[in-house]
Amino acid sequence: MLPLLLCAALAADSTPKLDPAQPYTAAVSDPVTYAIDFRVIVTAPQNTNKLRVWVPVPTSDNAQTVSGSKWDTFPADVKPTLHTEEVFGNTFAYFEFVNPQGGQIISHTFTAKVSEQNWRLDPAKVTAVSEWPKSFDPFRRGEQLIKVDETFTKLAGEIAAGKTTSAEKVDAITGWVQQNLTYDHSNTSLVASSTHALTKKRGDCSDYHGLCSSLGRALGVPTRVAYGLHLFPKNLPCHCKLEAYLPPYGWVSFDVSETQRLIARIEADKALSADEKAKLVKRASERMRSGFRDNTWLLVTRGTDYDLAPKASGKVPLVATIYAEADGKPFPLPDPADPTKKEFSWMTAHKYTADKPAVYPFREWKTLTK
Repeated sequence: MLPLLLCAALAADSTPKLDPAQPYTAAVSDPVTYAIDFRVIVTAPQNTNKLRVWVPVPTSDNAQTVSGSKWDTFPADVKPTLHTEEVFGNTFAYFEFVNPQGGQIISHTFTAKVSEQNWRLDPAKVTAVSEWPKSFDPFRRGEQLIKVDETFTKLAGEIAAGKTTSAEKVDAITGWVQQNLTYDHSNTSLVASSTHALTKKRGDCSDYHGLCSSLGRALGVPTRVAYGLHLFPKNLPCHCKLEAYLPPYGWVSFDVSETQRLIARIEADKALSADEKAKLVKRASERMRSGFRDNTWLLVTRGTDYDLAPKASGKVPLVATIYAEADGKPFPLPDPADPTKKEFSWMTAHKYTADKPAVYPFREWKTLTK
C-alpha cells in the first residue's frame, strides 16, 4: 500500500493545472502554408496632426507558425515598433504618422503555416472547477459589450437547466444561439455586443460569439472571443470564433455562426436527398460541438475590452484587423460585407497564396464526409 502522503501527491499531480496560457491541446492535421500580403490603406482627415495605427501581429501557437514578417509603408516612410498588451498578450505593430497627407498604406508580408485542429471533446472528461485562479478574471468578467448581468444570468440558467458539466453548458448555449439568431451583416454591432445579439436576434460572427461568451461567463465558464483572418478572397477578411476553457482540454474553439450558415447551405441544396441532408447536418453539428478550428483561418488576437500597447485614447472593444486614431479620435469600423455601406476611412487589401488547395470547410459540405 502506498503511503498516504505519496497518494496525496499523486492525486495532486493528476489534477489538471488551470492556466489561461495553456497551449492548445487539439490534434493538428492537414497543414497549409500561405504566403500572405496584407495591406491597410488609412486616410486621415484634413489637417490631422498625428495619425496613430495599431496593426495586430499574428503569433505562432500549436496550430500555426508565423515567420518572415516584413513591414513597409507608403508614401510616408514610418518604421513600426512592436508592443504586447498585458491582459491577453496580443502583440501590435504601432505606427505614428505626423501630419499625414493623403492615404497611407501599411504593408505586412509574412508566411503562415496553418493546421486544422480537432479537440474531439468528450464532455464526460471535462473536470469541474470549484475556484478559478485570478488569472482567469479577464475571461469571467462582465464587460461593456460582453455583459454578465441579471438578464444574461437568468437566460443562461434557463438555457442550461439540468446541465452539470461545463461542456454540457457550453453545448446548450451554442445550440440555443444557433436556434435563435439570424446571420445579418446589415444589422450588426461589429464589436461582439451581447446586448445587440440578444435584443435584435441578428448580427455577424462577433455578435453570435459575444452572446455565447456572455452566457458562458454567466454560468461560470471562462470564455473569450478570438479574432483572425480568413485566408481566401473575401470582402471582409476578419472572422471570429468562440473559445471556452474546459479542463483538461484547456481552450476549445467553436464556430457557431459559420456552422449555422453551413447547415443552411446543406438544407437548401436540392441535389441532396432528405436522408443525406440529415446526416450532413448531424455531422456539421457534431464537428462544432467536439471543438474544431479550420486551416483556412489565422488567429490574430484574443479577448475584448482592453488597453492597447502603447495605450490609445481609451480601451478598445476588440481589434480584428487594425485600430486607428486621428488626433485621439478613433476611426469608425468599416464593414465592406454590408452592401449598404459605401464610405470608409480605412480599408484592407489582402492576398493569400497557398502551397496547395485549401477548402473552406464551412462553405463546402463535402469536407464533412472525409
